[in-house]
Amino acid sequence: MTEPRIIISGGGTGGHIFPAVSIANAVKAKCPDAKILFIGAEGRMEMTRVPEAGYEIKGLPVRGLIRPLWSPKNIGVMIDFFLSRHKVKRIIKSFKPQVAVGVGGYASAPTLNAAAAMGIPCLIQEQNSYAGVTNRSLAKKAAKICVAYDEMERFFPADRIIKTGNPVRQALLANTMTKAEAREAMGLQKDLPTILVIGGSLGARTINNSIAAGIQRFEQAGIQVVWQTGKFYAEECERKAKEANAKIVRPQAFISDMATAYKAADIVISRAGASSISELCLLGKASILVPSPNVAEDHQTKNARALSDKGAAVFVPDNQAERTLVEEAVALVSNATAIEKLEQEVKKLALPDSADIIADEVLKLVKNS
Repeated sequence: MTEPRIIISGGGTGGHIFPAVSIANAVKAKCPDAKILFIGAEGRMEMTRVPEAGYEIKGLPVRGLIRPLWSPKNIGVMIDFFLSRHKVKRIIKSFKPQVAVGVGGYASAPTLNAAAAMGIPCLIQEQNSYAGVTNRSLAKKAAKICVAYDEMERFFPADRIIKTGNPVRQALLANTMTKAEAREAMGLQKDLPTILVIGGSLGARTINNSIAAGIQRFEQAGIQVVWQTGKFYAEECERKAKEANAKIVRPQAFISDMATAYKAADIVISRAGASSISELCLLGKASILVPSPNVAEDHQTKNARALSDKGAAVFVPDNQAERTLVEEAVALVSNATAIEKLEQEVKKLALPDSADIIADEVLKLVKNS
């Protein structure tokens, strides 16, 4: 196979970008001559993250629909969609891809709509247990649909579904540190129970408020907390930790080495985005999931329930977190038996080698195009 040409589209959050880059990396590993072009949304995270990963990206003036849907502002949104689709057609004519891959996010819809209309085979990667509206709308145009959960025929044609799981950042799986080594590398005390708190790169208000209110509880219980606040909440959380004279509750805006942070932790408190859940499964981490209520179709709650119903995670609704999260965390991190049970169950849900499997499907479509 000589020089496959592939477009990968989507983004908006790390949860879309990390899988997209992982798929691209897997394709390049199998076929170093492959030419890969990303298409994203102007002003969104992918426009910087994708070039940092070594790939070219083109931006579209596309954005999400505004609620309520009858808002007059959606006239401008639809104009931008059609402008984006027109721009994609020009990109496709120039780049001449053999396959288009959509990972969700604003840019996927105009890109895959245009590609399908131009006769280019399309592959969709759906990360959540409840399919997003963009991927549902594209399903009939897709040759293959790669999913991470069972029963996705509720949303997609059954004969096109492949259960692959979600690709995760390879650095997470490559870390061979012991827990003690990871804690030492992070400047933590080796012998204290340790909780990792992650709310995404932008942060999670409810989780941050809950942890901030529980600083004294953690300090008195001798539980150290590695607390990623997100950049929007960093200053406020650092101030609250300083006011509480915190010694072992450590807020920071961003954790650059997540592989080591995961290794150091006994349990993880997290939102329930698809990428986070895939990482927890593959790493076998006990977790408390606090789904964000501010996402389309409440898909994070469905993701969290997919684990908690199997005894693979503890589920705390966002509207109860400020009352119950800290005590749930203190109880769990102090219960080695409960942690071990969660670890055993969550490992059963892991789907390794997702990026490789999806890359194989992409290259099959290239071969058959």
